[in-house]
Amino acid sequence: MEQPQPKSQRIEPIDIEKEMRKSYLDYSMSVIVGRALPDVRDGLKPVHRRVLFAMKEGGNEWNRSYKKSARTVGDVMGKYHPHGDSAIYDTLVRLAQPFSMRHVLVDGQGNFGSIDGDSAAAMRYTEARLSRLASEMMEDIDQDTVDFGPNYDDSLQEPLTLPTRFPNLLVNGTQGIAVGMATSIPPHNLRECCNALVALIDNPALDLGGIMEFIKAPDFPGGGMMLGTEGVLDAYRTGRGRCVVRAKSHTETIRVKNKGEVEQIVFTELPYQVNKATLTSKIADLVNEKRLEGISDLRDESDREGIRLVVELKRNEPSDIVLNQLYQQTQLQNSFPITMLCIVNGQPRVCTLREILKEFLGFRREVVTRRTMFQLRKAEDRHHILLGLKIALDWLDAVIALIRAAKSPDEAKSGLMLGLFAGARAEEFKLSDRQAQAILDMRLQRLTGLERDKILEELAEVEATIAYLKSILEDDAKLMAVIREELVNIGEQFGNDRRTEIMGFTGEIRMEDVIPDDPMVVTLSKTGYIKRTDLAAYRRQKRGGKGKLGMKTKDEDFVEQLFLTKAHDTLLVFTDRGYAYAIKVYDIPESGAANRGKHIKNLISLKDDEKVVTLMALREFPEHHHLVFATSDGTVKRTSLSAYANIRSNGLIALNIEDGNALVAVRQSTGEQQIILVSAQGKAIRFSAEDVRAMGRVTTGVRGMKMGSGDCIVDMEVMDPLPDLPEGVEADESTAEHGMLLTVTEKGYGKRSLLQDYRLQHRGGGGVINIRAGVRNGLVVGSVLVKPGEGCLLISQEGMVIRFNIDEVRQTGRAAQGVRLLNLASAEDRVVGIAKIDASAQALEEEELTDELMADAETAHPVDENGVQQKLGLE
Repeated sequence: MEQPQPKSQRIEPIDIEKEMRKSYLDYSMSVIVGRALPDVRDGLKPVHRRVLFAMKEGGNEWNRSYKKSARTVGDVMGKYHPHGDSAIYDTLVRLAQPFSMRHVLVDGQGNFGSIDGDSAAAMRYTEARLSRLASEMMEDIDQDTVDFGPNYDDSLQEPLTLPTRFPNLLVNGTQGIAVGMATSIPPHNLRECCNALVALIDNPALDLGGIMEFIKAPDFPGGGMMLGTEGVLDAYRTGRGRCVVRAKSHTETIRVKNKGEVEQIVFTELPYQVNKATLTSKIADLVNEKRLEGISDLRDESDREGIRLVVELKRNEPSDIVLNQLYQQTQLQNSFPITMLCIVNGQPRVCTLREILKEFLGFRREVVTRRTMFQLRKAEDRHHILLGLKIALDWLDAVIALIRAAKSPDEAKSGLMLGLFAGARAEEFKLSDRQAQAILDMRLQRLTGLERDKILEELAEVEATIAYLKSILEDDAKLMAVIREELVNIGEQFGNDRRTEIMGFTGEIRMEDVIPDDPMVVTLSKTGYIKRTDLAAYRRQKRGGKGKLGMKTKDEDFVEQLFLTKAHDTLLVFTDRGYAYAIKVYDIPESGAANRGKHIKNLISLKDDEKVVTLMALREFPEHHHLVFATSDGTVKRTSLSAYANIRSNGLIALNIEDGNALVAVRQSTGEQQIILVSAQGKAIRFSAEDVRAMGRVTTGVRGMKMGSGDCIVDMEVMDPLPDLPEGVEADESTAEHGMLLTVTEKGYGKRSLLQDYRLQHRGGGGVINIRAGVRNGLVVGSVLVKPGEGCLLISQEGMVIRFNIDEVRQTGRAAQGVRLLNLASAEDRVVGIAKIDASAQALEEEELTDELMADAETAHPVDENGVQQKLGLE
């Protein structure tokens, strides 16, 4: 018969997947419950609880002398927390930091770190003791108020929670990362929390709205200003949300040598957990990178009195705009995530504010009940002893005689227990062992009349105490009244005023809140320098004045695009490589009329080989509107405008561009309009936008015009459909109000033709003749839709510019060669740009602006007899 193998030699098959799942789950729960998450009852993680308990055990109380931190760390590590000493010391340090804790639980002496991120001194140098409030957390710990459990080696007992008298989980908050979950609870005001608990005791049906009459929002140690309570309300209602806190600031005016009076922004309170040194360095980097404008100096003038971070502004810089840029780009405005995850009955749970308060009240009910029962047992024990002493005093002579006659203490004790007094009946005076021993231990001085009265008084007091304690246990209202009174006392003794100010604010901070939506002139030079100028800057003079230089440019540069928009508009930037970028108009540096501005690469992430082809200012992005794209190879694409509403900081693909192709124009369309494509060799085609089906953003498009050999698209326009002419009626000047097409060639020639001359075709055709391109005219530069009364600007490669009225250009047929518009100064020069001066709703403003620009240019550089501006902006 085969002998069974010893148990130690058996091999048991185990499913590795099940074993890994079980082991990882055990590990996860160990981390969650035993390390990373706080208990809903005392708001402490195990390491925090062990530090405080070890300090109390070591007599390191608030009313005693300080002890070395190293001693506390050693006690904690050796008795309760067998982990690294640095982790324990870091815990002790945080409990002593007033910028980390709303109410410190450790009273530290020495260097315990700073808000600049400086580390605390070594534990051998610092000293610590419990704070007075921490003592309140352990006030009744020796009265059987909480359960104890074995420490890591079963040699000692440690509390599983502390019998705290205030909701520490809310008051000091906590943060922790467990396995698969994290907690982030902000600090709150102690007085507000105690008042809310009192109100909940008075009215157990109190809802969240009623609770928030007392706990309005988190209250951070460093103060600051909270922007609204919408996210806080979500957190209180669901357990998850966020709050936005910004630094508190004010402005001061100082006098600086060689500068006169300048403003400076002074920050006196920072958002919670923001490192001041890192913040200062970040602001300096943003200034050096030219991402923050208007700052001339940055100083940290903080001292032991408080924080004082000074941002000095350049002269005449608006402080409100700079302040909001700082809030947007730095941690001077910070979002604090709220996840109220804690351990409830041994399990992790996300709690609402009301649940946390109810759990704490339930815990306090249990603590006070256990404390009352403990005190009742003590009182009843004392009452039992006092009754025995009273009997002895009533039969004093007989008791003394019995004791004197006894041969030994045991005999005397037995006699007392049997009631063998002279003249006494044993059945009336059965004393217990403890009573008899108490009589034997009684000192002779207790036999005096005064001491006898004290025993009787104490007996009466103990009987009253027993009656009171029993009434608490029997009446729930009295029990809750005790809890209520303790909360009121804690709030009055340790509470203080709210530090974090609550501002009436909802939504995200926007620059639109402080920047007026004024009309702005945006200019872009050929080499990419962009700026915005307040339209009012051009209205200070009338035409015929001395004039102001329109824009400083280099000799090889000139203004290529100029248009009127508003500060709150979004500027879409499209490049020849098919990328789209977005920037707010107010984010473009504002410069005077004579300044060149900033290169557009400093504002958007243009690639080295990209060239801006279209700027488009928009206020809204309606889904039923579209963008129409045209590329040099004749491809067109139509995409919903809403696809470009949220463009990332590094841009996005507007359409796919193949090698050798380039984007030449982008226009806005309602989708029911018509498209005109113009080629370099003088062809044009007009077709309905409905022929181009709407496509997604990352697509190539469809053929719009069939290109001849060596030809390419140079421009595109979108127009409203033309009305049908009565039968037999041909287009003439009377139909010009519907629009005309002005076409300009590189050698300065151009013409305008009626739109009706371009018959409506289907997309993909070869088009019709638009202008005779050849040796005289050169290639077509571009075309614009114009109406009577509008103006136009032509710009040459060498910076020559001319402004003329459309009505001055003779109307001709499609196949005409056109007339001279710009007399170029040299054979090498050529026209490179054409811009229309709109005569619509903003005609008055824009004509004033254009007149000013032209007057400025004419003042700076002479004009020949043909009205041609020789150079624009060379200075």
